[in-house]
Amino acid sequence: MTSGTSNDHKIAVIGLGYVGLPLAVRLSRHFSVLGFDVNTQRLDELRCGHDRTGECDDAALQDARYLLSHDASDLAGRDLFIVTVPTPVDQNNTPDLSAIVAACACVGGALTAGNVVVFESTVYPGVTEDICGPELERVSGLTCGKDFFLGYSPERINPGDKKHTVDKITKVVAGQFPEVTDLLAGIYGAITEGGVFRAKNIKTAEAAKVIENAQRDINIAFINEVAMIFNKMDIQIHDVLEAAGTKWNFLSFRPGLVGGHCIGVDPFYLAHAARQAGHDPEIILAGRRINDGFAKFVAGQIHEALGSPVASSILVLGLTFKENVPDLRNSKVVDLISELRGKGHSVAVHDILANKDEARSEYAIDLIAGIDGDTKYDGIIGAVPHAEYLDLDASCLSAMLKPGGLLADLKGMWRGISLDGTYRRWEL
Repeated sequence: MTSGTSNDHKIAVIGLGYVGLPLAVRLSRHFSVLGFDVNTQRLDELRCGHDRTGECDDAALQDARYLLSHDASDLAGRDLFIVTVPTPVDQNNTPDLSAIVAACACVGGALTAGNVVVFESTVYPGVTEDICGPELERVSGLTCGKDFFLGYSPERINPGDKKHTVDKITKVVAGQFPEVTDLLAGIYGAITEGGVFRAKNIKTAEAAKVIENAQRDINIAFINEVAMIFNKMDIQIHDVLEAAGTKWNFLSFRPGLVGGHCIGVDPFYLAHAARQAGHDPEIILAGRRINDGFAKFVAGQIHEALGSPVASSILVLGLTFKENVPDLRNSKVVDLISELRGKGHSVAVHDILANKDEARSEYAIDLIAGIDGDTKYDGIIGAVPHAEYLDLDASCLSAMLKPGGLLADLKGMWRGISLDGTYRRWEL
């Protein structure tokens, strides 16, 4: 194990998604980097200089000095392995560690004495040392903590966020031994101007990561619940938040459908760890129940607002889990669509950024090609505030609505738009 300040390190980044690709690109400016992914289509796109996630622009990919491979034999000769594969939950909301275990098996075949394996994937405390370490030992035949070493540096990628990128954020690092922590501090410190924080140990770093998104989930759940309460009082939550936000220490959270790979998933990892420790995680799971049930609440409100006829035609604008990204993972707009269709409505879906093939394969949703006003709907739902939808004015929205149609604004993006008296409005 050599110094973290040396640029002689040969690094392999395992998994080239939203987390791994920006990391590999940035590391390649300072170190020899191999980007590894089992998805050959993904690799072909990257070789052509295009990132479908939008996290790396074409110019950054063209400047990247890395090698790309799906062949595990190419991992041989690397001395530092960074694992950034997904860690989702299964249908029972139980942590699914199959991808990270598979990555360990892949890396284990390439391990040699002195190597370091770092995990960035979100896990609950103990996974790195109690699950990943033994799997690496099993495949490599080497001894963890003697022949090879473990580290953890939680990812903090926020899809679509061009301000808090991997080269600007503070990176938390922790190693199996102080020397490993120093190594990681040197490597990550070379790529980010946000500095490095040395966590006390690996479990502490794992715990820090898993509570970051759980905290956001709970705060959003509070706002979603008060939105439901105020709805019964005929008070609009966005008006309330605008007034409350004038207090200096009021926390700025907005209501909405909480999806994505992190906020909608990580709390279940924390809850799983809590149960293993013999604790009943009441607040964490209460927040999850509120947020997971919010789509049903919204669908019910819109169904009532539409009135008769029951079988209305609805246009949903936005399918991705958040604004201005093409990321469809764990999108709760899908739940909203399902609820509306279950109530007998005909639902068309448009998303300016989502991949049509992915929407069809993942959710059996066929995205319509355009919103030119040729087709008129009984209702329009603003589900995701992509920039293109924010730019729609009263004339554009009116052109897509039937006379007396309903404009449902889930995210408060059209609060400043006035429609004539024949149209109806619904807002949180």
